[in-house]
Amino acid sequence: MNLDDLRAAITETDAELLRLVARRQALSGQVAAVKRATGRATRDFAREREVILRGRRTAEELGVAPDLAEALLRRLIESSLTTQEQARVAAQAHGSGKRALIIGGRGKMGGWFAEFLASQGFEVAVADPAGALPGFAHFADWRQTALDQDLIVLATPLRITAQLLEDLAQRRPPGLVFDLGSLKTPLRGGLAALAQAGCRVTSLHPMFGPDTELLSGRHVIFIDLGHAGALDEAQALFAPTMAERVVMGLDEHDRLIAYVLGLSHALNIAFFTALAESGEAAPRLARLSSTTFDAQMEVAARVASESPELYYEIQSLNEYGEESLRALQAAVARLVQAVTGRDPAAFAVLMSGGRAYFDVRAAARAR
Repeated sequence: MNLDDLRAAITETDAELLRLVARRQALSGQVAAVKRATGRATRDFAREREVILRGRRTAEELGVAPDLAEALLRRLIESSLTTQEQARVAAQAHGSGKRALIIGGRGKMGGWFAEFLASQGFEVAVADPAGALPGFAHFADWRQTALDQDLIVLATPLRITAQLLEDLAQRRPPGLVFDLGSLKTPLRGGLAALAQAGCRVTSLHPMFGPDTELLSGRHVIFIDLGHAGALDEAQALFAPTMAERVVMGLDEHDRLIAYVLGLSHALNIAFFTALAESGEAAPRLARLSSTTFDAQMEVAARVASESPELYYEIQSLNEYGEESLRALQAAVARLVQAVTGRDPAAFAVLMSGGRAYFDVRAAARAR
């Protein structure tokens, strides 16, 4: 075979691989139907382990790198789970015959929620002065509606969400109301106003981005504002998914988010700022590579591409935000002191403290 023949054979092999993937996807849809009919959970970790171990053994017998086989199988399993999760959400039809209004639905998370609710059977309308979301009814101003929907979701920037909540309280909508804010302390007054007006209100924080398809391993935080019915109804929206549902209080949420978001964002902002102001030209550093540096660069690049306005809100509007920044400042000072003071023992204390923390965290996640 000459080069052209070999390339043609590879092209046909690629097509055959994709045909097999399509067949696997179709079978996954049938598996989802059987699981729903028999009441079995979408995810079966024992089965996943069996598939991956068998795949690694088969790959070795065929002379294929087991790591390559595992990576491929994990991606196929994730795709299969996504198909099954979406089918389960649609089959549950929690929103059948119900209507939902998403204020700020033109934004990325608003758009995600519009699709998510529509997949559950909700008749979804979007209220956003930025324009319509294709496929959904649109209002330029939420005040144009009667606010008689079964569900009202606020997917708006923090700087305006608090006022919107207070404005909604004046109208006393009968349906469930919740926001998607990354912080809750700035919304304290607006959420309290809705509660005092007798509205069914709670608050959500989806801990994932708008590009997320599979919710397995993802967390959705639900804020308990004292209305058990509203809390249960909001959680029921995610019951058909594999998302981890966590309930907590408003202040506890922001204390934890100061570290989960605030600290991680600040660390990456400090990292890329130090690089940008180091005097080391990016093209020179681009010629070098290390496992740790490359991983950190990938995360920092994603942070750098995000909205400065949103990230500033997360840092500045959290009533508990200063705590994590001070902790970062103190940690960097101790690191500098250990290195410049030629103190290996102090440096070792920092490293051992980190290992101990991660051991405790791993044990907690395993429970």
